[in-house]
Amino acid sequence: MIEKSLYLDDKSYLPAAHFQNNFVPRDHACFTCHTDYTMFGDYQAKWRGVHHVWVQYFGKTPKPADIKLYTPFNNRECLHCHAGSRSYEEASSHHKTPDMLARAASNQLSCMSTGCHDIVHEVGDWGDATFWEPTVNPQ
Repeated sequence: MIEKSLYLDDKSYLPAAHFQNNFVPRDHACFTCHTDYTMFGDYQAKWRGVHHVWVQYFGKTPKPADIKLYTPFNNRECLHCHAGSRSYEEASSHHKTPDMLARAASNQLSCMSTGCHDIVHEVGDWGDATFWEPTVNPQ
């Protein structure tokens, strides 16, 4: 269900904008931003991965409203691509306060803050959403 957010026809949804414009490798779209969900992570990441596999094949899939991040989203996931890019550093929205870029770089200000990039995977809010259908299947 979450993967469906990659195809929302709405540029305000971060996963859709990144996936549809090839800003992330399509075959690793989820893991490009969610790097703490890997088998190479710490024991907690491995345990969570096993849990996700268990739920996928043997458990009950949680309702979208029940899906939560284990830890607050770390800006490093955004900045490993965006830091140093002209579009990121010169965006007027990133200069609402003189120290905004520095606060984002130090993780004091979340990229997912209200008023910034706060529309991500709101799967429960799709309502009558339309979905992008690529001419060629991107996967």
